[in-house]
Amino acid sequence: MSEIDNLAQSPVALARALIRRPSVTPLDAGALDVLQTALTALGFRATRLPFEDIDNLYAEIGDGGPHLCFAGHTDVVPPGDEGDWSAPPFDAIVSDGNLWGRGAADMKAAIASFASAAARAVKAGKVKGRLSFLITGDEEGKAVNGTVKMLEWLRAQGIDIDHCLVGEPSNPDAMGDMIKVGRRGSINCWLTVTGKQGHVAYPHRAKNPVPALMRKLLHLSETPLDEGYERFQPSNLEVTNIHIGNEAHNVIPAKATARFNIRFNPTWTGESIQDWLRDQIEPIAQETGARYTLDCVVSGEAFLTTDMDFLGLLSACVEEKTGRKPELSTSGGTSDARFIKDYAPVAEFGLVGATMHQTDEHVAVGDIELLADIYEAVITKYFETFAQ
Repeated sequence: MSEIDNLAQSPVALARALIRRPSVTPLDAGALDVLQTALTALGFRATRLPFEDIDNLYAEIGDGGPHLCFAGHTDVVPPGDEGDWSAPPFDAIVSDGNLWGRGAADMKAAIASFASAAARAVKAGKVKGRLSFLITGDEEGKAVNGTVKMLEWLRAQGIDIDHCLVGEPSNPDAMGDMIKVGRRGSINCWLTVTGKQGHVAYPHRAKNPVPALMRKLLHLSETPLDEGYERFQPSNLEVTNIHIGNEAHNVIPAKATARFNIRFNPTWTGESIQDWLRDQIEPIAQETGARYTLDCVVSGEAFLTTDMDFLGLLSACVEEKTGRKPELSTSGGTSDARFIKDYAPVAEFGLVGATMHQTDEHVAVGDIELLADIYEAVITKYFETFAQ
């Protein structure tokens, strides 16, 4: 058996090979080459999809429908000070029953597990439609030259996805804890209040923007957005920065800016959140006579997957292999599922994410092998269930 065959068959070996490529966004460092070589050895048709400085990979096997797609990313966040790590972050050391390295949890080992599962399913003749990998190098970065553009490319090629499984580390503490079935939306906002600069001893000749800004922020922070939504917690607004930039102790500043983020449930859209913000801010602006600007960037809309045939199948496979009934949750931040949901029903299930983005990121070797077993069961039951 060749080294490539070994990689295709062993999720731990393939995970180690991927981790050894220091693919810190936007660098690929050969990670996609490793995965592509392993997949083409199984008979997958691979297409590289570079967009600007980001490389991406789409690989498929089989034809027609149903089409099950596995989505993920090979890019990782920086390791920080490598001297703080117990072992070099890109050496992919196995010790104490764990695989250590940047990207072990988020999410190179999950990609390796699905590749191993695909190898078994293909060999057993279980793929009765199309099985694919949608792997980006831009999930941890700006997320503009990865999954979004790959999905646009698929649509232009006339390739439809029926269901998608994202391999993000969905489990908080143990395998079988949680399946992510939706995500909150996220909007970043910059609120700037403009006054008139002047001497602190002559406030009547100036207009301090800070009190007006603070009143607006306090009102926004203390006003509930909603009481929650099915499977979602209440939306929340968090102030993340206040910037005045005034170095002088005796000068009233001319301008003050605050940045805040709102994580919102499907009660809202990015557009309706902005309308709500202006409705809340405008009366205070009128009262104080302070000019303001509000700039917002929506990084993702809220969504909830409701395809219970797909979710039930995934949940049953997880419970069968782990003995735990997973919670169907919408907790956590954002992922590329926020883009995929416009194309197909999507859910997320991967490894335990307790150490993702941390120094000494690691996952249990047994969990990697267990995840491959779960994914194999999902592939098998998917085509048994949905194939015509």
